[in-house]
Order: sequence, then C-alpha cells, then structure tokens
Amino acid sequence: MTAAARPFDVIVVGLGAMGSAAAAHLAARGQRVLGLEQYQPAHDQGSSHGHSRVIRLAYFEHPSYVPLLRRAYALWGDLERETGTRLLTVTGGLMVGRPDSEVVRGTLESARLHDLPHETLDAGALQRRFPTFTPAPDLVGVFEPHAGVLRPEACVQAHLAVAASHGADLRFGERVTGWTVLAGGDGVEVQTQQETHAAGRLVLAPGAWAPDLFALPQLPLEVERQVLFWLDPVGGTAPFTPDRFPVYVWDHGAGVQVYGFPAQDGLPDGVKVAFFRTGRGTRCTPQTIDREVHASEVTMMREAIADVIPSLAGGELRAATTCMYTLTPDHHFVIGPHPRHPQVILASPCSGHGFKFASVVGEILADLATAGTTAHPIALFDPLRFAGTSAR
Repeated sequence: MTAAARPFDVIVVGLGAMGSAAAAHLAARGQRVLGLEQYQPAHDQGSSHGHSRVIRLAYFEHPSYVPLLRRAYALWGDLERETGTRLLTVTGGLMVGRPDSEVVRGTLESARLHDLPHETLDAGALQRRFPTFTPAPDLVGVFEPHAGVLRPEACVQAHLAVAASHGADLRFGERVTGWTVLAGGDGVEVQTQQETHAAGRLVLAPGAWAPDLFALPQLPLEVERQVLFWLDPVGGTAPFTPDRFPVYVWDHGAGVQVYGFPAQDGLPDGVKVAFFRTGRGTRCTPQTIDREVHASEVTMMREAIADVIPSLAGGELRAATTCMYTLTPDHHFVIGPHPRHPQVILASPCSGHGFKFASVVGEILADLATAGTTAHPIALFDPLRFAGTSAR
C-alpha cells in the first residue's frame, strides 16, 4: 500500500492516559489518526482509573521533570477550557519524612533548583497547619501550594473528545495482537483480532501491556499490582475537605511510601489512600493480576497510617480496587523511538508517577510521530539507557 493510499497517518495503540492525549494532539495537528483500545473508554482494567491522581510541581523523583510539569499544568488548563470540564483541583501538597528521606530531600532539591514556592515545616508546625496529621517529632514536611488532584477518568474522556472532534477514528473493544514494519520501513501494519490496519507511524502507549507489545525482550519492564483504598474517617470527612487537607506523600523509610487525597465528591465515598512504594510489591501481568482485595491488605494499610492519620486508619472501608504500575529499574519513564524502527514510538510514562504528565506526554508523542524529535527534555527516558536492550 502506498503512503498516499493509506487511510491513516498514525495509529495509536492504547487509549488510556497517554494514548488518549497523543490521539488528541495528533488529530489537532491535522493528522489522520486511528486509535485502538481493547476495552471501553476510561476503563478500570489498567492504570488510568481510581477517581484521583496526584499532580505536584516540586518533584522528588528528579528535578528534570519540573519543566515537563510546568507544561503539563498549562496543557491541563487548555484542556479544561476546550472541553468545559473541570479536571484539576489545587489543594496544595505535603511531602513528609525525615530530613534525609528521598521524598523530603528530593522535593527540596527540585524546589530550590527551579525556584518553586514551598515551605519547610517541622513536626509541630505541620500538625498545627494540618491537625489531621500526627507526625513524629523527627519528621518534617515540605508544602508546595500548586499540587492538587486530577480526575483520571475525566481527563481520558476529555482527550478522547478532543481527538474525536478533530476527526480521529477511535475504536474500542478491538485488541491489538501484533505489529510489523513494512519492507524498506515504508510504514507499519497493526494486527488486531478483527483486521489489519496500515499507517505511516505507530505510537505504542499500552500501559501494562507494554512488555509484550514493545517487542524488546531485554527492556526491563515489570508490572506490579497495586491496591487503592477508600476509608470513611472516624468523625466524618469534614477535616479532609480539599480546602483543609492536601494531597500528600509520606515517606516511612525502608522503601515504604504512602500517598493520599482529600475527600472528593461522588462515589466511592470515603478518603482515598494507597501505597506508592512498598519495596515488596507483587509482580503480575495483565492476565494474571489478582483483582480481589484481601483482608490482610486492608490491615497492612491501616497499620501504615495508624500513627500518621489515626482517624483515617480507624475508619470503615468503603471501597478498594486494584491497578497496575509498569516499572523500570530506575523508576523513570520510557519515551522515544523504537531502537530499530523510528516509525514506531514507545511510550511507557510509568513506575506509578506518570499520569500527571499525560497532557505533555501527548504533545511529546505527537512531536516524535510527526517530526521525529521534540523540544521537550526527554533524554532521561531513553529506551536504550538500560544495558543489554535488544531490538526486535
């Protein structure tokens, strides 16, 4: 099939957080886009559900993320205005731990390097400001005013709406089984359970299905099962409203970190809390993940927050569900062209902290698929950074 005869310029595989954003940006640039998703829009089988995601600017994972976050905030605002949908609520964010903890040390490094507004609070000041928290005397908190909550399902739906409004062909319930690059590199073909599609470029944003679909056997991606909990605080949710209670990450040390949110309107009732890192997460695949939440896991969460948010730890469990992290060894993303096939763009903004970047990742993927390069700083995410990576 000649390039002129192809019905699509770009195929996007996976229409979750990153794929929906890529489809929106590509279609808005006039590209003929086919989006393929094996489930229904904003589904709960992957990593882009759960009613809330943290967005924060003073980024403890690495200062290099801050310029991307600034652009992400701007693009989330653009998306809100374009769709008339409220996607982001600013609550402020609190990063808590010992002064030498990864969360505190890294947050301060990013804040100081990028001149971001922040406050450092000792344990007493932290509890006076946010009396729901009960920090030990040796802990400190770093508060940043711009952090907040994104609504993931609404974000995905908004990007899909923009993509569709610009003519993207979005197909749901169509599972991709493989892909090939045509002879001489003249485009790609994507095989699904229904048919084969052709295009000039391919964006792979399959979330936890990346280890199979990327076709890079030595790229060290692993999928980790995660559990999200909603607890009804003892005494009610009044102290947990967004104007009184920030998003937070609490570093317990020894590789254990907990994060959480204010109370939100709508179902499920209660206040959401989850482990960000545990140091002993359960590895799985999308096919083998245990979707049942066990009593022992609820107990583990209660014990983790008993000394820091006791009113939440003692509350009734309202809901719990699972999701999946796609992890790299260094916990940084994988974004860039396939090592052997520049027509194929890989996107795994992963390791449990990627959703907030979806708006700007969509822009980056559109850049790479149309121009082969991007002005955004993505060297940290090079798919070739892991020794021994081999190509298809």
